[in-house]
Amino acid sequence: MDKLIYLDNGATTFPKPEEVYKFMDYYYRSFGVNPGRSGYDLCMESGEIIENTRKQLTKFFNGKDFNRLCFSYNSTDALNLVINGMLQEGDHAITTLLEHNSVLRPLYHKSEYDGVEVDYIPVDGDGFVDPEDFPKKFKKNTKLVIVNHASNVIGTVQPIKEIGKYCKEHGIPFVIDASQSAGKVPIDIEDQFVDIVVFTGHKSLLGPTGIGGLYVKDGIDIKFTRAGGTGVRSAVKTHLDEYPYRLEYGTLNSVGVAGLHAGVKWLEEKGIENIHNHEMKLTTMLRDGLEDTEGVILYCMDDLSDHIGIFLFNVEGLEAQDVGTFLDVDYNIACRTGLHCAPLIHEQLGTSTIHGAVRFGIGPFNTEEDIETTINAVKEIAKMKKEGKISGNLPH
Repeated sequence: MDKLIYLDNGATTFPKPEEVYKFMDYYYRSFGVNPGRSGYDLCMESGEIIENTRKQLTKFFNGKDFNRLCFSYNSTDALNLVINGMLQEGDHAITTLLEHNSVLRPLYHKSEYDGVEVDYIPVDGDGFVDPEDFPKKFKKNTKLVIVNHASNVIGTVQPIKEIGKYCKEHGIPFVIDASQSAGKVPIDIEDQFVDIVVFTGHKSLLGPTGIGGLYVKDGIDIKFTRAGGTGVRSAVKTHLDEYPYRLEYGTLNSVGVAGLHAGVKWLEEKGIENIHNHEMKLTTMLRDGLEDTEGVILYCMDDLSDHIGIFLFNVEGLEAQDVGTFLDVDYNIACRTGLHCAPLIHEQLGTSTIHGAVRFGIGPFNTEEDIETTINAVKEIAKMKKEGKISGNLPH
């Protein structure tokens, strides 16, 4: 079989750096016990990796107190902790049409069942929100603003510093979903006025699945909505108030933390700016190769500044799913099709009525050869559609 061209890095990065595989194996074989639950040496060494990773990620986001770096399973898990722990009946929240279902669904549940009002900020034709739109929506009962830092659908990086400044001026907690951006573009929660940054490990931080977390700035508190074991102060009947235990429940995915530690270390050694520049060079190459191709529709690709390596398109007259199948079966190119768990941005783009679009997610291990092959593949599919050699089944 020909080499797989993996362009689904927006879903999860693959492959991971070799250092991640090796360190996870080393950690689990050497320290694979329950960290922090006992006082013997192996347990203490396992816990040290956890604490070192807290410190590493706190520094990565320019946080101040590593105890306020809390681990979760992924971004969805962390966002549920934030939304359910900060909003109650009578509150108002603001978010955007760019959001992933990890934000949209919890907010919908709060709106539908718990009496929380939610406003949604649209994007312009290039895929960016206007920071000026946020203070226009502020109310006395606005308790939370959540913004997708980098869109998993169109790749636009939002002006979070400007939004965060407005939130700070009005005393409204500001949360960013950094699922796609963490590891691709710098995040400085102090400079960008961010109160909570939510991240997942398995995307651009190059760790494994099943690990993520959030950093909560001092002065921002999230009510705990779960309870369970923490390994410390076991006689206390209620869940512990102090961080990180406040937002951590039961045994951590310690081998996942170890993999995340190795992924972030690899990023820091290579330089996230270097990796981002590499990915955007390939994204630009892809855009330039397809933008004038008859029958290929590109979305929000005119100006690639303030973007990550996410590329969205359709072949006119074909279902996105069918294009993905052709790319997979005939060209051995892996991509993602459909609504990408972000239905509202597809509604604004006009792609929701045609079952979504095709997404390429470019990663650090993709090459110019990968992109050249992909450009030719999409052109061939578009040409075959135009010549009637393949048929479509799009709704009218």
